[in-house]
Amino acid sequence: MTTLANYKARSGRFVPVWTLEIQTLPEDTDRILDAVMAVHPLGYGRYQRNASISAVGCETTQPEAGSTTTTHVPGFAAGSTETYPMVELKISVERDVDVLGRVMDAILAVHHYEEPVIFLREDWASRAAYDPNRDNPHRWWNNGRGLPDRIA
Repeated sequence: MTTLANYKARSGRFVPVWTLEIQTLPEDTDRILDAVMAVHPLGYGRYQRNASISAVGCETTQPEAGSTTTTHVPGFAAGSTETYPMVELKISVERDVDVLGRVMDAILAVHHYEEPVIFLREDWASRAAYDPNRDNPHRWWNNGRGLPDRIA
């Protein structure tokens, strides 16, 4: 694959990042993000605390003997199938092992599982040739609609 390290266009460039996809309970996303923010700003351009949260789906598993489920749920039979609601919380950080270590430690300290499902990918994230006064008619400040309605 051709590297994007030297890519630059009028519209912007790409920077190397690690993307973490964290499966968690919908109600735990803010706790995880707050813990990560204590060690990393989750910056994206001129914005911080950047993350995406998927719609609620489900995760399923069959805990083995000796798992925390079989240890802490009275009468749970090893090998029984469990299904729970979950979302995928996606964040990105620069490709720096020390940063990744601090972020992973923060996540593991507040995640509800002892073995959270976390995927790590090497990605390239866009960085726009930023101009907050650009008169492009598609930008939210020019399109007559403004920002979308806030969820929270």
